[in-house]
Amino acid sequence: MTHPIVGIGELLWDVYPDGRKVAGGAPFNFAFHCHQLGHPAVIVSRVGDDALGRELRERVRELGLTDEYIQTDHDHPTGTVRVTLDANAVPTYTITENVAWDFIAWDEPTAKLLSHTPALCFGTLVQRSIWSRETLRRLIGNAWGLAGSGRPLELLPWVDEHETRHPIVVFDANLRGTFYDRETMLSSLRDSNWCKLSDEELAFLVGLLDLNWSNDIEVVAHLAKYRGSKEIVCLTKGSAGALVYQRRAILDDEQCVESYQEASAEEPGVPASVVDTVGAGDSFTAAMVCLHLEGRPLSECARFAVHYAARVCEQPGGTPRIDRREVERAAFGSGT
Repeated sequence: MTHPIVGIGELLWDVYPDGRKVAGGAPFNFAFHCHQLGHPAVIVSRVGDDALGRELRERVRELGLTDEYIQTDHDHPTGTVRVTLDANAVPTYTITENVAWDFIAWDEPTAKLLSHTPALCFGTLVQRSIWSRETLRRLIGNAWGLAGSGRPLELLPWVDEHETRHPIVVFDANLRGTFYDRETMLSSLRDSNWCKLSDEELAFLVGLLDLNWSNDIEVVAHLAKYRGSKEIVCLTKGSAGALVYQRRAILDDEQCVESYQEASAEEPGVPASVVDTVGAGDSFTAAMVCLHLEGRPLSECARFAVHYAARVCEQPGGTPRIDRREVERAAFGSGT
């Protein structure tokens, strides 16, 4: 059985000015798009013991994902976000605080799930509360087959001591409001081996780290070496496309790093009749991860991800139905 890709964090209702509710939250959008692209995927989150929570569980199942790893909180309500769109269909989010996904708890079934996943994705928003932040860090350790919090040291009891874990651990920043700080950014960079940032988020990070740089490729190359080695750094530029940088370790016969192989791919934007950009970045990340797991070259991963995210922007909400074959044809001229 293929082990699922995991999104960890907020699961909520995006509420639009016209009253529409769309199941959302960046980690959920990521998991949905991985599933839509043909990879098993799950969301690890928490909803309230309320009508919105029950409706959200039902919607998750309707979209083809299991709700097995969605916890129920009897003391806090299901999360909601008020979404407003500007003239360019760019969203602004008003995020309700002290909700169920602020209290995600560690448990053994979820730890086992993480200890076998090929890839997981997390962001900053789930880390606004100490409860979910500590659970997240512990689960990231579980993904490496280890127990503990932060940089864990103890082997999980169900993990083979000879097993070497090399999951993709994606930090997809998704900076929202004031729900992040320097420590959150630095620890997230430390605990991940992939990083995805928008151009606005990159500008913030450059200021935070006091970096000197002359162009995008220079700064993403620096980030690939900062606070632990990043295999891939993705920079999304909205309608201008994306830049992807890879720094792959070359190992010797004793599995020690001998050298690094570096590569980059820059993809221009593609025309899109934009309805809204909710979930565009999450869908880009999902596409990059899925095609990388399939063994596709870096340039193909980047091209497909740009085309896929553009199609997401042409429909409302972060979880629209997209035909992968149509995206393959648009990106490469043929279906697969």
